[in-house]
Amino acid sequence: MNKRLLAAVVAGLLVLGCLSSLPAIAAEGSKKPVIAVVVKSIAFRWFQRMAEGVTKFAKDYDVIAFLQGPPVADSAQQVALIEQLIAMGVNAIVNVPYGVPENEPAQKAAMDAGIIVVTHEAATTHYANYDIEAFDNKSYGEEMMRRLAELMGYEGDYVQFVGSFTNASHMEWQQAAKAYQEARYPKMRSLGIFESKESEAYTVFKDLLKAYPTIRGVLGSSALDVVGVGQVIQEAGLNDQIAVVGTSIVSYAGELLKTGAVDIAMCWDPALAGYAACVVAYKLLKGEEIKDGMNLGVPGYENIRIVVNEYGVPVIYGTGWIIITKDNMDQYNF
Repeated sequence: MNKRLLAAVVAGLLVLGCLSSLPAIAAEGSKKPVIAVVVKSIAFRWFQRMAEGVTKFAKDYDVIAFLQGPPVADSAQQVALIEQLIAMGVNAIVNVPYGVPENEPAQKAAMDAGIIVVTHEAATTHYANYDIEAFDNKSYGEEMMRRLAELMGYEGDYVQFVGSFTNASHMEWQQAAKAYQEARYPKMRSLGIFESKESEAYTVFKDLLKAYPTIRGVLGSSALDVVGVGQVIQEAGLNDQIAVVGTSIVSYAGELLKTGAVDIAMCWDPALAGYAACVVAYKLLKGEEIKDGMNLGVPGYENIRIVVNEYGVPVIYGTGWIIITKDNMDQYNF
């Protein structure tokens, strides 16, 4: 990266709201690889945690790496960021798309420009050098259902949430959960999959509870789904009547776990996921081969499995999910 381009990157980051240290980037010099991580929104604590992993990776590998994203989860804004990074000429882009189809033209444009592209939470993508997942999405969704079914006594109506209908991972989790339920728990019934737009689960669930007073369980996908749902349940005094299981972290759902409005938060450490994705991008920049069974040097990614998806994109699977309850939440303070 030449000095003019480095200056452009720094200027762009000032406009785009980068979470990393801009003075540090500006002082790095002109020869280090530049890896940009683009996420759904920098407003989410989930991605603020991921930024910690990206910053640690940059220090450990002696490269320029930073995380950025729009102020709200919005595919158009995310695509605009990627287009600016392409124009700046970064060496690699790690993208966590809000909507996979909406982001794909920009990912293809980056690859056409010779930029390495690694995605996360996008196992069905058409355009990436690699996608990396903390775990197999089908297995994660099935685990969600096993936990929910036990809490519901294996019977009753439940609803499912995704952040976006075009979020491939969220849809995989919920479709796998429903298929697992239908095959094993015939006394349970899904009332449907509903879109929270990442942060609107409170309003959506409040309306659902009025329309379907028989709801006895909820599955969430976005880190804020169980938070919004749990708030409605707590306000209605239904903590002991509706079971809630879904992706979240302690800094979001901790208080609701304590009260029982949320029963189980499932997640993976976004700092480790961000770090691992950057490791993959770095290895590709160095011309190294990513092999099935290799150790990326990151907890949960010590023995990766690679499966090529139907579009020819190799997808890396780790074994990194976490089950959080009120009894062990102190172990996961992020």
